[in-house]
Parts: sequence; C-alpha cells; structure tokens
Amino acid sequence: MKKLILLALVLLAALNVFSQQHPSFEVNVIGKGQPVILIPGYSCSGEVWNETVAHFKDQYQLHVLTLAGFGGAKPIQNDEILKTVRDEIIRYVKDHKMKKPMLIGHSLGAFMTLWLQSTEPDLFGKSVCVDGLPFVSAIGKPETTAEAVKANPQFNKEAVIQNFKALPSEGYVKNMTKAMLYQVNDSLRAKQIAEWSYKSDRTTLGSTIVEMSTTDLRQEISKIKTPVLVLASLWETKEASEKEYTSQYAGLKNKTIKVADAKHFIMYDQPEWFYTQIDAFFNQK
Repeated sequence: MKKLILLALVLLAALNVFSQQHPSFEVNVIGKGQPVILIPGYSCSGEVWNETVAHFKDQYQLHVLTLAGFGGAKPIQNDEILKTVRDEIIRYVKDHKMKKPMLIGHSLGAFMTLWLQSTEPDLFGKSVCVDGLPFVSAIGKPETTAEAVKANPQFNKEAVIQNFKALPSEGYVKNMTKAMLYQVNDSLRAKQIAEWSYKSDRTTLGSTIVEMSTTDLRQEISKIKTPVLVLASLWETKEASEKEYTSQYAGLKNKTIKVADAKHFIMYDQPEWFYTQIDAFFNQK
C-alpha cells in the first residue's frame, strides 16, 4: 500500500511539473505508434476530435490538445497567446523527443499547424490543415497586409476583448448555436460547439482572434518541407473554394488541396470522406 501511495505521489508530481512546463495547452495522449498532434479550432475543446481519435487510435499515438482558455481550459495571461502556444508545442515535441510527429489542425488549429511547420520545418512530419488559412483577413482580398489590418480600429485588441466580455451570458449558447449552424450541419454538434465557446475565457477569445487576424503566414509557408494536405469546405461553389485556397496556399510547394461537400467542421459533416483522405495521405510514401 505504501508503495502504491508513493507511486501516486510521484505521478502527481510529474503531472504538476508537466503542467508548469506547458501551461498554454492541455494534452491527452491516446494510442501507440507514430505520434500525431491534433489541434482544435477557435474556442473548441480537444473533444472536437473524439470521433477522429476513435478512428486513428489503433494506428497512431495521438496527442490531443486543448488550447489555454478554450472550452473550459485554464487561460494564460499573455499578450501573444497563440505565439506562446506555438513555442510551447515546439518545446513539447523536443522535450518528449518525438520523431517527426504529424499534425492535424482544424481552423485556428490549421493556422497553428502552418505556423509550427514554417517555424521548425525539420521538426514535423506530414500535416493536415482542415479548413484553415495562412491569413484569414485576406479572404477575397489577396492584397490585404497584416499592417493594414493592425491599423484598422476594428482590430484593436482591447476593444475586441471588451466586446466579448460584454456579451450577456443569458442566451449565449442559444444564440451561438444558431450562428454555428452556418459552420456545421447537425444542430446537436452546433450546440456542443456553442457550449465550448460559452466555457471559453472571453479575454482569450478576443485576444486570439485579433492575433490570428493580424498574422500573415502566406510567405512563411514557403519554408515548409513536408507534404501538407489541405481539406477545404464548400463555399458557394467548388471552384470558389479551390480559387481561394489555391491563392492563399500559393507559397506552399508540396501541397494537395481537396474540397469537401461540407461546412467548416468537415470532420462532422463528412466524416467518412475526411478519414479516407487522411488515411490515404498518411499512408502515401
């Protein structure tokens, strides 16, 4: 019994050290094999990958992240939350001596995937970007620059944060569920996403949307060395989606762009198509 108690204390101490080393995200590790890091989108919990985990857990070691301040995870106090997340994921990979972990990121997670790959191009293996862009502010306006966005009063970080804080709690989930139905077909999924948003830290919501909107990776992605699969949602037409994604990803050499007959949460709207594309991509030599 004493040995069991001692072992439990050692494990708790190790977990405490771990959380101090990487405070900008929570991680849940499932399965064995080549490591794959899964990064959820804006305001979402790592639970957004539950079905994806069920599909891949017997093939890979899955490191499922929830970013600080999202979906009920403890927030961090930082002027550059996403940059801190980027740096700590890199440190996490190095600390755990992972060999070429692959990445799957959705939305903001796809943006983070590109940022990780372009910052440390020799550290990661293949990547999958699920309906995310190198520079979200340039949608439909490729001439847009990060400097111009930063100069726009609408992207004043403190003002955006205050707008989020001013949103009333009463009716938040109901109203957000309606908004999420533009991003996912199933109403239960929309409600779950809305609940994650409700649990998210308002300062984090405001800060990260501004940080992503003012960070342009279109030139940076030219540094990426490994293959990237880009899964795009369907806009007005397939051609419209292909045009926008081809433009935004022009600087990325080794890429494959596929358009799904789905809204933003492709893994929810078209799960079998989603798994088929990633299976083929990961198994490709």
